[in-house]
Amino acid sequence: MSVPTNRRSIFLGRMPLPERNFVADALRAETVGGVLLLVAAIVALIWANTLSGSYEAIRDFHIGPAFLGLDLSLQHWAANGLLAVFFFVAGIELKRELVVGELRDPKAATLPVIAAICGMVMPALVYVVVNVFGGGSLDGWAVPTATDIAFALAVLAVIGTSLPSALRAFLLTLAVVDDLFAILIIAVFFTSKINFLPLGLAVVGLAVFYLLLRMGVRGWYVYVPLAVITWALMENSGVHATIAGVAMGLMLRCTRRDGERHSLGEHIEHLVRPLSAGLAVPLFALFSAGVTISGSAVHEVFTRPETLGVVLGLVAGKALGIFGGTWVTARFTKAQLNPDLKWPDLFAVGALSGIGFTVSLLIGELAFAGDLTLTDEIKASVLIGSLLAAVFSGALLKARNNKYKQLCEEEERDDDQDGIPDIYERDKPEYHLRMALILEARAAEHRRLAEVAAGPHTGDDGPA
Repeated sequence: MSVPTNRRSIFLGRMPLPERNFVADALRAETVGGVLLLVAAIVALIWANTLSGSYEAIRDFHIGPAFLGLDLSLQHWAANGLLAVFFFVAGIELKRELVVGELRDPKAATLPVIAAICGMVMPALVYVVVNVFGGGSLDGWAVPTATDIAFALAVLAVIGTSLPSALRAFLLTLAVVDDLFAILIIAVFFTSKINFLPLGLAVVGLAVFYLLLRMGVRGWYVYVPLAVITWALMENSGVHATIAGVAMGLMLRCTRRDGERHSLGEHIEHLVRPLSAGLAVPLFALFSAGVTISGSAVHEVFTRPETLGVVLGLVAGKALGIFGGTWVTARFTKAQLNPDLKWPDLFAVGALSGIGFTVSLLIGELAFAGDLTLTDEIKASVLIGSLLAAVFSGALLKARNNKYKQLCEEEERDDDQDGIPDIYERDKPEYHLRMALILEARAAEHRRLAEVAAGPHTGDDGPA
């Protein structure tokens, strides 16, 4: 029998078990970090709207050696220093996706990459259209392009939705590609003046970092000081200092050698991710999300073209861009959606990607650095847009929550209790033999219990 050559590939089908386990661990850590991020944002809003004087005084307090060009405010330290840790982890995630993850196969990567690109282009277009017709500034076009995976997963944790692993992996891949383009946007569009001497020295620091890794040198006491020095040089160069974190993350090896349970990159990511998710990002949110929210401020968000463009870009642009890019690409590549899922599921994930908290706040600060009032209004629009996207996507996901729970239970079922979900073993003959033995043992146990419950056999003559 000839095999048809036009067989359609399955999109969002079952993931390989190792990849599924890695994604589950990564998303579990991101979810915890997202909850902390959510708490930090709420604290910042309450603090800024009740004790605004103390909030501004602490946020704008300068600390650091001026002779090294590092006399920075706490807000600046959080945005350029702590977020370098966040982008370091993002660099490792990107490297892993490129060499062993969803992005290693160009054919498999086509859908999520195009979806992510469309999910950034469409919000930018929405912002531009609103501001062209509204007479606003185009400087903030990049603000609604970002997705905050931690905040998105925190929303999932709050509303109690259990997305199937394929949808979660798709969301993670979207966020990784999104982070890559956000890094490029920051590096290209928000670097106004370059000081080539510290930039050159920073490049030398990165080269030394790379060579030490290739030579197999070990010890945090070697790499951490080198990373700090490289970051400080990048900060003084005019290029956004978080680029140093990304570059170092991309240099780590993410392929496993013989005898290794985890690659070097995976091991370091496991060590650094709690610092990023539990400290760096929440502190950034604490010093960046504190904006005064009043009736007039909310009115400004929905009437001023710059802020309205951000809100519409996050809520509508993200959902339409990701869904549209995925649907069109699937049509042209003849990819068939997993029959257990529906296209509205993809639209809901697109809407969830409209939660653009951390990087959107950072880009908003960079885009309108010379206008403090507009910067605060842009921050308010990011918060409101992210909140609306969370509510909208939450409602869509809730409508399918029972189906998601059913799929998740099927993925997690392990009747033979060997630590491997049954769904990954059903095609193996030894699985069926093992299950037959288990069922036979259970039936025998049930018969024994039934006999015990019936009491001792007394014979034909009645009780003794």
